[in-house]
Amino acid sequence: MMPWLYAGLGLLILLLAGDALVKGAVNLSLRVGIPALIVSLTIVAFGTSAPELLISLNAVLDHKPGLALGNVVGSNTANILLVLGVPALISGLYTSQCDTRKTYLFMIGASVIFIGLAFRGTFDMVAGLVLLALLGYVLADAFRDARNHRRACAAAALDPDDEEEVEGADPDMPWWQIFVFLVLGLVGLPLGADLLVDNASIIARRYGVSDSVIGLTLVALGTSLPELATTVMAALRRQADVALGNVIGSNLFNLLAIIGITTMIGEIPVDAEFLQFDLWVMLAASLLLGPFVFLKMDINRLWGIVLTVLYLVYVFVVLS
Repeated sequence: MMPWLYAGLGLLILLLAGDALVKGAVNLSLRVGIPALIVSLTIVAFGTSAPELLISLNAVLDHKPGLALGNVVGSNTANILLVLGVPALISGLYTSQCDTRKTYLFMIGASVIFIGLAFRGTFDMVAGLVLLALLGYVLADAFRDARNHRRACAAAALDPDDEEEVEGADPDMPWWQIFVFLVLGLVGLPLGADLLVDNASIIARRYGVSDSVIGLTLVALGTSLPELATTVMAALRRQADVALGNVIGSNLFNLLAIIGITTMIGEIPVDAEFLQFDLWVMLAASLLLGPFVFLKMDINRLWGIVLTVLYLVYVFVVLS
């Protein structure tokens, strides 16, 4: 039982440390005058992906690259099928009012390019530079949109920050508390990642499954918990744009930032199972969102059941 307990402890430390890092970084950035919308597009997005990034980096450094790739591919599949399925099952997601078409197309394009790079047999530094260049383009486009939004608000004599709610922002947070959050995040993330990766690998060996399978299931599901919690709350508050944007943005960062950065410290070979099955499941799950994005359909409870059941079937097949 100890590896399971230590893996659970590592996951808990990761989630708490990631939350602390986001709160500290957001409030530090706002204190030094960085606009709220820019903070949302960059620091919050990177911060919520920090657990996946630290796990992938640790996995490569520990010579367990299958865990790194499985974590990203499994998280993206879980984000769509489970993270959108469960909230829709609870209260429905009124996505017909959301406009996420451009970001969604970025996600599909990134997924196709990611699969194409995977067929080279390994994610090396060249592949990583391609992914990071794409990330740079996506961020530059987001900055352009943010700047245009602020100009439009200025022309209309509105304060753009009035409409921008940034996760973890607290205008009254004292400097010492910001510092504590930053330290807890920076210390906790590598500690939690190390605990989770090491003990997940022990569990994998004990049950005769590969690091890749553990990454696709146990680790991917664990690192998707923050997105699941955020999306459930957004659904209950009828903020479907937050829920859908959270999932699409998280998937983009997983593909481009996490694997892109990880390849800078070591190569990630691609197992045949990924090329034959898991990458295509990830792409198919991504394409499932198309009708909801372009045809302005709501993700109702029936679709919530369909998405959740599809995820359970996928996990069953992976573990079989």
